[in-house]
This record gives sequence, structure tokens and C-alpha cells, in this order.
Amino acid sequence: MSRADMTWRNRGACNGLDPAVFFPDSDELAEEAKSICAECAVRVSCLEHALAVRERDGVWGGMTERERRRIIRQRRRSA
Repeated sequence: MSRADMTWRNRGACNGLDPAVFFPDSDELAEEAKSICAECAVRVSCLEHALAVRERDGVWGGMTERERRRIIRQRRRSA
């Protein structure tokens, strides 16, 4: 992905916030991050990036790693 394709990051609701919020110790502790993502204008771009690079940790686009794995499996089945 080129640098130009990553400009969405600068517009994220998470920009400038403590990154620790987006890397909770468990899925149950991810609600704060998910609520921030829910209001984010670039949530879809963030999620698609995380799916494309198989981001393993954290909340991206409002989804935990477990939720992203589920999306990937569903997409494979419907492809």
C-alpha cells in the first residue's frame, strides 16, 4: 500500500489518542476503542487496511482481531 493510500490515518478518530486504548488486554475490554471507532469517518478504510495486512493485534475499524478473522473466513467462503 502506498503512502498516498494511507492518508486516511490522519483523519481517524483515534489520531492523537493513547494507542493503549486500541490494544486492550482482552476482547471484553475493547468497548472503549469500539465506541471511538463507531464515530470515525474513516472506519471502513481502517478495517479494510487491517484485513488486507492481516493485522493481528488491536481494534481496527471497530473490530477486534477475532472479529476480523471471522470476516476473512466469511469472505473466503463467499468468494
